[in-house]
Amino acid sequence: MKPKVFITRAIPEKGLTLIRRVCDADVWQGHLPPSRETLLARVRGVDGILSLLTDKIDAAVMDAAGAQLKVISNYAVGYDNIDLAAAAARGIAVGNTPGILTDTTADFAFALLMAAARRVVEGERFVRAGKWQTWEPMQLLGTDIHGATLGIIGFGRIGKAMARRATGFGMRILYLQRRATADPDAAALGAVGVDWETLLRESDFVSLHTPLTPQTHHLMDARAFQLMKKSAMLINTARGGVVDPDALYSALKKGEIAFAALDVTEPEPIPADSPLLTLENVLITPHLGSASVATRDKMAVMAAENLLAGVRGEPLPNAVKRET
Repeated sequence: MKPKVFITRAIPEKGLTLIRRVCDADVWQGHLPPSRETLLARVRGVDGILSLLTDKIDAAVMDAAGAQLKVISNYAVGYDNIDLAAAAARGIAVGNTPGILTDTTADFAFALLMAAARRVVEGERFVRAGKWQTWEPMQLLGTDIHGATLGIIGFGRIGKAMARRATGFGMRILYLQRRATADPDAAALGAVGVDWETLLRESDFVSLHTPLTPQTHHLMDARAFQLMKKSAMLINTARGGVVDPDALYSALKKGEIAFAALDVTEPEPIPADSPLLTLENVLITPHLGSASVATRDKMAVMAAENLLAGVRGEPLPNAVKRET
């Protein structure tokens, strides 16, 4: 008998094909995530779950699945949607998809930075609104990227990939140094480790690449925005919860910072009545950081390989290790 698995959304076919060869796969076909009630019902009796960040996989879901549940494979690098302690207590392996979306996400983060600096979206709206009448010396003036200072918060894989892109623009690169010793990769990237206040005070662009943890929740709060330059711009392709949305709205409204470009929000998706959407100095995209065909295909294969290893009782190729 084939192992039973529940997949909480249709993923690229390259991953689904691998799973269907081995498993009896129940794939949620809805455009929106399954409801809580649906999730609890559809996981009953399964050996594995392939989840997305939009799915809260907690103790209740694991218990609803039953004692035979062996693996939860997350189609994402992040895994803050999964209760790792509950999984560990039940002997359930948890996997994710690290590494393969590093460059794709960094590409998009830098695209947001460039769009914000050079007012690309504002310019496109200007043209569509029929306002472009002639070339004007003072029209939609932006900010230079070359020679500017980029502050990177979260100097992991994606943060370092962002730094590599910045070197091509001759940017001065700062990163938040939390330890006494500098990151061993910093010198090769031309990046300088600094403290929190120095990074915020000196950066023209602040780019977030840190995971969402209890320590980083609302890391960017009212105090952080007050420390930044009035001309500074915030880029967030990490997690929405790293930024306090009320504090960001206030900072943008008051002119404490110049602009924000967000690919993630809190909550997500952003509500249609969010005050942030009333502002002209914010650009918001629908979590597109890893959204290239090649990367999403690779993520699907990696998530499938984690799932299949788990249902076979084998070590996961990319297992999440619970921090202690």
